[in-house]
Amino acid sequence: MDVEIDHYNVLGLPSGEEGAKLSDQEITKGYRSKARELHPDKRPDDPQANANFVKLQTSYEVLKDEKARKLFDDLLRVKREKLVRQGQHDSKRRKMMSDLEERERSAFAVDPTARAREEEERISRQLKAEIARIRAMRTNKTAAGTTPFKQETTRGEKESTDCGSNGLDKEKVLKVSWEKIGGDYTAKMLKEIFEEFGDVEDVVIKSSKKKGSALVVMASKDSAVSATGNMLGNISNPLLVLPLQPAPSPVVFSHEKKNESDGPKLGNLVGAGYQAFEDSVLDKLKKAAEKQK
Repeated sequence: MDVEIDHYNVLGLPSGEEGAKLSDQEITKGYRSKARELHPDKRPDDPQANANFVKLQTSYEVLKDEKARKLFDDLLRVKREKLVRQGQHDSKRRKMMSDLEERERSAFAVDPTARAREEEERISRQLKAEIARIRAMRTNKTAAGTTPFKQETTRGEKESTDCGSNGLDKEKVLKVSWEKIGGDYTAKMLKEIFEEFGDVEDVVIKSSKKKGSALVVMASKDSAVSATGNMLGNISNPLLVLPLQPAPSPVVFSHEKKNESDGPKLGNLVGAGYQAFEDSVLDKLKKAAEKQK
């Protein structure tokens, strides 16, 4: 007989502790009910009918025998206790595994303080990078959009600044102007004209629609003085040549009171007017020589 068979279940009765409390009459009643159901005469087409009926009879005989039934009840009890112990063991094992996993998670878990510190450092690094980017953008915008400071000046002050800001000797610079009535002048033409008096370092054209002007930078002061007051350019459109800063003239002591009408001012010389000024100077020198005799 197979000890794994539950004889109570074979008879259709409850098993376990409840089955152990059944009376002999209840066992017999259960057997008869099951025998009517499993009798081979009622199952002619079932090839297992005889085997199942024999099994039913065997289970009934075990449960009807007092000693065999007690052993069977003890076997069922031991199995139940085994299952309980196994369940408890499994429960303890599951708890141990759960505790072990929890300890492992705790061991490998990041400390909240350390995590907060790392987060703070990460955000600080990102903020520093953003600040550096913003400063670089501001620097680029400043470099691209900055324009030299322009100070409002008068025309004379502006011309003086243009020539003196770079350490240029203004006594070598000539102011040249002309009327645009007989043709215009280019920087190349002006350079060729003034090279008759010496080397020319630079020519800067400043002209408008009706009047032309330029700054001519001579290589030496003597060249600038030589070019001042001479008839230059086209006769139909002469050039007015004046020093940007006249050289200091020597003081001449004379008993005669200086007469403003004796000769034209240097600032008003243009073209043939310089010849009248030269004749006036020569006449004064002759008179001074005769008085000394």
